[in-house]
Amino acid sequence: MRWIRRNLVVIAGLLTLGYLILPNIVVMVFSFNKPAGRFNYSWQEFSTDAWKDPCGVADMCGSLSLSLQIALWATIGATVLGSMIAFALVRYRFRARGAINSLIFLPMAMPEVVMAASLLTLFLNLGAQLGFWTILIAHTMFCLSFVVVAVKARVLSMDPRLEEAARDLYAGPVQTFVRVTLPIAAPGIAAGALLAFALSFDDFIITNFNSGNTVTFPMFVWGSAQRGTPVQINVIGTAMFVIAVLIVVAAQLISNRRKNSAQPS
Repeated sequence: MRWIRRNLVVIAGLLTLGYLILPNIVVMVFSFNKPAGRFNYSWQEFSTDAWKDPCGVADMCGSLSLSLQIALWATIGATVLGSMIAFALVRYRFRARGAINSLIFLPMAMPEVVMAASLLTLFLNLGAQLGFWTILIAHTMFCLSFVVVAVKARVLSMDPRLEEAARDLYAGPVQTFVRVTLPIAAPGIAAGALLAFALSFDDFIITNFNSGNTVTFPMFVWGSAQRGTPVQINVIGTAMFVIAVLIVVAAQLISNRRKNSAQPS
Protein backbone atom coordinates (compact mmCIF):
# COMPACT_ATOMS: atom_id res chain seq x y z
CA MET A 1 0.00 0.00 0.00
CA ARG A 2 2.85 2.40 0.73
CA TRP A 3 4.32 1.77 -2.71
CA ILE A 4 0.92 2.43 -4.31
CA ARG A 5 0.51 5.70 -2.39
CA ARG A 6 4.01 6.84 -3.35
CA ASN A 7 3.44 6.06 -7.03
CA LEU A 8 -0.27 6.90 -7.25
CA VAL A 9 0.29 9.80 -9.66
CA VAL A 10 2.47 7.66 -11.93
CA ILE A 11 -0.05 4.82 -11.90
CA ALA A 12 -2.93 7.16 -12.68
CA GLY A 13 -0.93 8.71 -15.52
CA LEU A 14 -0.10 5.32 -17.02
CA LEU A 15 -3.70 4.15 -16.77
CA THR A 16 -4.91 7.34 -18.44
CA LEU A 17 -2.30 6.98 -21.18
CA GLY A 18 -3.31 3.36 -21.72
CA TYR A 19 -6.97 4.37 -21.96
CA LEU A 20 -6.10 6.98 -24.60
CA ILE A 21 -3.96 4.59 -26.64
CA LEU A 22 -6.41 1.66 -26.44
CA PRO A 23 -8.56 2.80 -29.45
CA ASN A 24 -5.41 3.09 -31.57
CA ILE A 25 -4.39 -0.43 -30.58
CA VAL A 26 -7.84 -1.72 -31.56
CA VAL A 27 -7.55 0.00 -34.94
CA MET A 28 -4.07 -1.46 -35.39
CA VAL A 29 -5.24 -4.99 -34.56
CA PHE A 30 -8.26 -4.83 -36.88
CA SER A 31 -6.07 -3.60 -39.75
CA PHE A 32 -4.90 -7.25 -39.92
CA ASN A 33 -8.41 -8.67 -39.84
CA LYS A 34 -10.19 -10.41 -42.70
CA PRO A 35 -13.90 -9.70 -42.07
CA ALA A 36 -16.57 -12.10 -43.20
CA GLY A 37 -19.00 -9.38 -44.27
CA ARG A 38 -18.95 -5.66 -45.03
CA PHE A 39 -18.31 -4.50 -41.48
CA ASN A 40 -14.93 -4.83 -39.81
CA TYR A 41 -16.26 -4.87 -36.24
CA SER A 42 -15.59 -8.46 -35.15
CA TRP A 43 -12.39 -10.48 -35.41
CA GLN A 44 -12.45 -13.30 -37.98
CA GLU A 45 -8.93 -14.27 -39.02
CA PHE A 46 -5.47 -12.78 -39.41
CA SER A 47 -4.67 -11.39 -42.85
CA THR A 48 -2.24 -8.90 -44.43
CA ASP A 49 -4.31 -8.42 -47.60
CA ALA A 50 -5.32 -4.86 -46.66
CA TRP A 51 -1.68 -3.88 -46.04
CA LYS A 52 -0.67 -5.27 -49.43
CA ASP A 53 -3.32 -3.16 -51.18
CA PRO A 54 -4.10 -0.08 -49.02
CA CYS A 55 -5.68 1.72 -52.00
CA GLY A 56 -7.91 -1.21 -52.90
CA VAL A 57 -11.06 0.73 -52.01
CA ALA A 58 -12.28 3.10 -54.70
CA ASP A 59 -11.69 6.83 -54.02
CA MET A 60 -10.15 6.23 -50.58
CA CYS A 61 -6.58 7.19 -51.46
CA GLY A 62 -7.90 10.11 -53.49
CA SER A 63 -9.71 11.48 -50.44
CA LEU A 64 -6.63 10.80 -48.31
CA SER A 65 -4.43 12.74 -50.73
CA LEU A 66 -6.90 15.61 -50.71
CA SER A 67 -6.97 15.71 -46.90
CA LEU A 68 -3.17 15.72 -46.76
CA GLN A 69 -2.98 18.59 -49.27
CA ILE A 70 -5.55 20.66 -47.38
CA ALA A 71 -3.89 19.94 -44.04
CA LEU A 72 -0.45 20.87 -45.41
CA TRP A 73 -1.53 24.18 -46.95
CA ALA A 74 -3.77 25.05 -43.99
CA THR A 75 -0.86 24.35 -41.64
CA ILE A 76 1.48 26.60 -43.63
CA GLY A 77 -1.05 29.43 -43.78
CA ALA A 78 -2.10 29.16 -40.13
CA THR A 79 1.51 28.84 -38.93
CA VAL A 80 2.75 31.89 -40.82
CA LEU A 81 -0.22 34.09 -39.90
CA GLY A 82 -0.47 32.76 -36.35
CA SER A 83 3.23 33.30 -35.65
CA MET A 84 3.06 36.89 -36.86
CA ILE A 85 -0.06 37.54 -34.77
CA ALA A 86 1.59 36.00 -31.69
CA PHE A 87 4.70 38.17 -32.04
CA ALA A 88 2.55 41.26 -32.58
CA LEU A 89 0.42 40.58 -29.50
CA VAL A 90 3.44 40.00 -27.27
CA ARG A 91 5.91 42.59 -28.58
CA TYR A 92 3.73 45.58 -29.50
CA ARG A 93 1.23 47.82 -27.73
CA PHE A 94 -1.71 49.03 -29.83
CA ARG A 95 -5.39 49.82 -29.53
CA ALA A 96 -7.79 46.90 -29.13
CA ARG A 97 -4.90 44.61 -28.17
CA GLY A 98 -6.88 43.24 -25.23
CA ALA A 99 -9.95 42.66 -27.37
CA ILE A 100 -7.90 40.81 -29.99
CA ASN A 101 -6.34 38.65 -27.27
CA SER A 102 -9.84 37.70 -26.17
CA LEU A 103 -11.10 37.10 -29.70
CA ILE A 104 -8.20 34.71 -30.39
CA PHE A 105 -9.72 32.25 -27.92
CA LEU A 106 -13.19 32.51 -29.44
CA PRO A 107 -12.77 29.83 -32.18
CA MET A 108 -11.30 27.47 -29.57
CA ALA A 109 -14.25 27.95 -27.19
CA MET A 110 -16.95 28.12 -29.86
CA PRO A 111 -18.71 24.87 -30.87
CA GLU A 112 -17.49 23.73 -34.27
CA VAL A 113 -21.00 23.58 -35.67
CA VAL A 114 -21.46 27.31 -34.98
CA MET A 115 -18.24 28.22 -36.73
CA ALA A 116 -19.03 25.86 -39.61
CA ALA A 117 -22.46 27.41 -40.15
CA SER A 118 -21.00 30.93 -39.91
CA LEU A 119 -18.35 30.19 -42.52
CA LEU A 120 -20.92 28.56 -44.79
CA THR A 121 -23.12 31.67 -44.54
CA LEU A 122 -20.13 33.86 -45.38
CA PHE A 123 -19.17 31.78 -48.43
CA LEU A 124 -22.75 31.68 -49.71
CA ASN A 125 -23.14 35.45 -49.33
CA LEU A 126 -19.90 35.98 -51.23
CA GLY A 127 -21.09 33.64 -53.97
CA ALA A 128 -18.10 31.33 -53.51
CA GLN A 129 -18.27 27.83 -54.96
CA LEU A 130 -17.92 25.28 -52.18
CA GLY A 131 -14.99 22.93 -52.62
CA PHE A 132 -11.24 22.74 -52.07
CA TRP A 133 -10.65 26.45 -51.53
CA THR A 134 -13.52 26.99 -49.11
CA ILE A 135 -12.33 24.00 -47.05
CA LEU A 136 -8.78 25.38 -47.07
CA ILE A 137 -9.89 28.84 -45.94
CA ALA A 138 -12.13 27.37 -43.23
CA HIS A 139 -9.36 25.11 -41.91
CA THR A 140 -6.84 27.95 -41.88
CA MET A 141 -9.28 30.11 -39.95
CA PHE A 142 -10.00 27.64 -37.15
CA CYS A 143 -6.39 26.40 -36.89
CA LEU A 144 -5.12 29.98 -36.55
CA SER A 145 -6.11 30.35 -32.89
CA PHE A 146 -4.30 27.18 -31.82
CA VAL A 147 -1.10 28.31 -33.51
CA VAL A 148 -1.33 31.76 -31.92
CA VAL A 149 -1.73 30.28 -28.44
CA ALA A 150 1.22 27.86 -28.88
CA VAL A 151 3.59 30.47 -30.34
CA LYS A 152 2.50 33.18 -27.92
CA ALA A 153 3.32 30.98 -24.93
CA ARG A 154 6.80 30.43 -26.32
CA VAL A 155 7.41 34.09 -27.13
CA LEU A 156 6.31 35.15 -23.64
CA SER A 157 8.97 32.85 -22.13
CA MET A 158 11.78 34.27 -24.27
CA ASP A 159 14.50 36.32 -22.58
CA PRO A 160 14.66 39.73 -24.36
CA ARG A 161 18.26 40.16 -23.18
CA LEU A 162 19.38 37.62 -25.79
CA GLU A 163 18.10 39.82 -28.61
CA GLU A 164 19.57 42.88 -26.94
CA ALA A 165 22.93 41.12 -26.78
CA ALA A 166 22.73 40.32 -30.49
CA ARG A 167 22.02 43.97 -31.29
CA ASP A 168 24.92 45.03 -29.07
CA LEU A 169 27.11 42.81 -31.24
CA TYR A 170 25.99 44.82 -34.31
CA ALA A 171 23.48 42.29 -35.62
CA GLY A 172 20.77 43.89 -37.74
CA PRO A 173 17.03 43.33 -37.17
CA VAL A 174 16.83 40.59 -39.80
CA GLN A 175 19.98 38.87 -38.59
CA THR A 176 18.79 39.02 -34.98
CA PHE A 177 15.43 37.53 -35.91
CA VAL A 178 16.88 34.72 -38.04
CA ARG A 179 19.75 33.72 -35.76
CA VAL A 180 18.34 34.44 -32.29
CA THR A 181 14.59 35.00 -32.16
CA LEU A 182 13.45 32.37 -34.66
CA PRO A 183 15.53 29.46 -33.24
CA ILE A 184 14.24 30.20 -29.73
CA ALA A 185 10.63 30.43 -30.90
CA ALA A 186 10.98 27.37 -33.17
CA PRO A 187 9.65 24.79 -30.64
CA GLY A 188 6.44 26.80 -30.15
CA ILE A 189 6.05 27.31 -33.89
CA ALA A 190 6.62 23.59 -34.54
CA ALA A 191 4.10 22.64 -31.83
CA GLY A 192 1.52 24.97 -33.33
CA ALA A 193 2.16 23.61 -36.83
CA LEU A 194 1.80 19.98 -35.73
CA LEU A 195 -1.39 20.80 -33.86
CA ALA A 196 -2.79 22.66 -36.87
CA PHE A 197 -1.99 19.74 -39.18
CA ALA A 198 -3.67 17.23 -36.88
CA LEU A 199 -6.77 19.40 -36.44
CA SER A 200 -7.10 20.06 -40.17
CA PHE A 201 -6.58 16.45 -41.24
CA ASP A 202 -9.03 15.17 -38.61
CA ASP A 203 -11.79 17.75 -39.02
CA PHE A 204 -15.23 16.62 -40.12
CA ILE A 205 -17.88 19.12 -38.97
CA ILE A 206 -16.46 22.28 -40.53
CA THR A 207 -15.43 20.35 -43.64
CA ASN A 208 -18.88 18.80 -44.03
CA PHE A 209 -20.54 22.23 -44.01
CA ASN A 210 -18.15 23.86 -46.48
CA SER A 211 -17.08 21.05 -48.81
CA GLY A 212 -19.77 20.97 -51.46
CA ASN A 213 -19.11 17.81 -53.49
CA THR A 214 -15.51 17.52 -52.29
CA VAL A 215 -14.82 14.43 -50.17
CA THR A 216 -11.98 14.44 -47.66
CA PHE A 217 -10.73 11.38 -45.80
CA PRO A 218 -12.83 11.93 -42.62
CA MET A 219 -15.92 12.38 -44.80
CA PHE A 220 -15.03 9.20 -46.70
CA VAL A 221 -14.72 7.31 -43.41
CA TRP A 222 -18.10 8.63 -42.26
CA GLY A 223 -19.73 7.64 -45.55
CA SER A 224 -18.12 4.19 -45.48
CA ALA A 225 -19.44 3.55 -41.98
CA GLN A 226 -22.97 3.73 -43.38
CA ARG A 227 -22.46 0.93 -45.88
CA GLY A 228 -19.51 -1.07 -44.52
CA THR A 229 -16.11 -0.10 -43.14
CA PRO A 230 -13.25 -1.48 -45.27
CA VAL A 231 -10.14 -2.79 -43.53
CA GLN A 232 -8.01 -0.31 -45.51
CA ILE A 233 -9.36 2.51 -43.32
CA ASN A 234 -7.74 0.81 -40.32
CA VAL A 235 -4.53 0.47 -42.32
CA ILE A 236 -4.43 4.20 -43.05
CA GLY A 237 -5.27 5.02 -39.43
CA THR A 238 -2.51 2.74 -38.17
CA ALA A 239 0.02 4.24 -40.59
CA MET A 240 -0.87 7.79 -39.52
CA PHE A 241 -0.61 6.85 -35.85
CA VAL A 242 2.80 5.20 -36.31
CA ILE A 243 4.12 8.18 -38.30
CA ALA A 244 2.94 10.60 -35.60
CA VAL A 245 4.60 8.53 -32.86
CA LEU A 246 7.86 8.36 -34.82
CA ILE A 247 7.86 12.14 -35.31
CA VAL A 248 7.32 12.74 -31.59
CA VAL A 249 10.01 10.22 -30.61
CA ALA A 250 12.48 11.68 -33.12
CA ALA A 251 11.81 15.22 -31.86
CA GLN A 252 12.34 14.10 -28.28
CA LEU A 253 15.61 12.34 -29.13
CA ILE A 254 16.91 15.39 -30.97
CA SER A 255 15.93 17.62 -28.05
CA ASN A 256 17.67 15.35 -25.55
CA ARG A 257 20.79 15.20 -27.72
CA ARG A 258 20.92 18.99 -27.93
CA LYS A 259 20.52 19.31 -24.16
CA ASN A 260 23.30 16.79 -23.54
CA SER A 261 25.64 18.49 -26.01
CA ALA A 262 24.93 21.89 -24.42
CA GLN A 263 25.92 20.67 -20.93
CA PRO A 264 29.56 21.23 -20.00
CA SER A 265 31.62 18.06 -19.97
